[in-house]
Amino acid sequence: MSPPHEHLSLSPVESADDAPVSGREPELAAVAPGDQVAEATAFRPVPRTGVIYVTTEAQRRGFSAGDPTWCNLGQGMLESGPLPGSPPRVTEVPIAAADQEYAPVAGLWELREAVAGLYNDLFRRGLPSRYSAENVAISGGGRLALTRLAASLGHINLGHFLPDYTAYEELLDVFRLFAPIPILLDADRGYSFATDDLRKEIMGRGLSALLLSNPCNPTGKVVGGDELAEWVGMARELDCTLILDEFYSHYVWRPDLVAQGGITSAARYVEDVDRDPVVILDGLTKNWRYPGWRVTWTVGPRSVIEAVTSAGSFLDGGAARPLQRAAVELLDSAHTQAETQAIAAQFGKKRQRLLDGLRDLGFVVDLPPEGTFYVWASAAYLPPGLADGMSFFRAALERQVIAVPGEFFDVDPGKRRGGRPSRFRKHLRFSFGPPAEILELALERLRELIDEAARGPR
Repeated sequence: MSPPHEHLSLSPVESADDAPVSGREPELAAVAPGDQVAEATAFRPVPRTGVIYVTTEAQRRGFSAGDPTWCNLGQGMLESGPLPGSPPRVTEVPIAAADQEYAPVAGLWELREAVAGLYNDLFRRGLPSRYSAENVAISGGGRLALTRLAASLGHINLGHFLPDYTAYEELLDVFRLFAPIPILLDADRGYSFATDDLRKEIMGRGLSALLLSNPCNPTGKVVGGDELAEWVGMARELDCTLILDEFYSHYVWRPDLVAQGGITSAARYVEDVDRDPVVILDGLTKNWRYPGWRVTWTVGPRSVIEAVTSAGSFLDGGAARPLQRAAVELLDSAHTQAETQAIAAQFGKKRQRLLDGLRDLGFVVDLPPEGTFYVWASAAYLPPGLADGMSFFRAALERQVIAVPGEFFDVDPGKRRGGRPSRFRKHLRFSFGPPAEILELALERLRELIDEAARGPR
């Protein structure tokens, strides 16, 4: 879920004979050459997600969070301080006596009510079927919400899109009851997928569920408006559950969706909240800019909420009680809309600056982001030595700039595609989440890097 959700991608680890997985170079492995690693044969190698991976590589070169000498355009971390026009930021969380106890696995009732009320206020006014607290489960992070859902799925075929959020890779591999089925998105079509094509995938491959980030991390593609209504209608008709990671749903740049209030959600098109097979994941992480709180939620039919709560009872036991209580006031609809408007004003300017800056440097942008705070760009036409994602990532690290190579988003559970090169090996994901001055510094350093490469060796 961006992080979600950030939201992360699975990175490689080396095999026992030091051969890199999927053709990636040993120096980019999760364990650096020369490190002494104790081997416990009961455990399998567990890969790091893409963002954790690139951040770890940066840390080997001296990076630390908050270091002003580094430009972190890789992590889905965004500026979390005050923005012009945003509501006051929470700086203290009181802890009541009851907060020393466990919270219910499904979450505090008052927070579940607040989440349901927000969706009803924003998307379901005048509709006969409305969400209640029983349609909401609270969890301690976007990836944990996804894990609860994955643990609740049965013996089904689950469709997922390529490219998409990197953390889906290991998630779709660990739980063996369902079979992950990839669906390819093409840059030539702007990463769009027609409703008729979706119907063919569902019917032809026998899909019982679809998992996708919307807006999409990393491409920024948004399924919204009439198209999203059609997707929800198809899910209802074909009984194919839509699992929608909406962690970037308040970062919307498409004019028609901005006119709807700047927030996109499938909740707008659900007819019956307890019968339509639509499950939504979101949280404070991105859309309220409180990633450290790890307060997220799942919204869907009561039967699904009961299932994910049961999964949570053995997976995690529930989210932190004091932060759940503090989150209630943030879910007031007026507060949420004010925060969304402040995001649109500030991040919209940064979006345009990073788009323009990357294009000026020679990157090709397949699709200007319709949502999220990422730019998905190809390095294919950069000078030799920089013209693929991994090479550029490695060279940029030496300039103290972090980006994420595109192949991490080529979700491949179990590495079933073998050592074949990724379709997205030329791409990188750049974040415009950091402050504007960091973006400017990063673009300046990348220009120096590319100019030097273009001049060639001296």
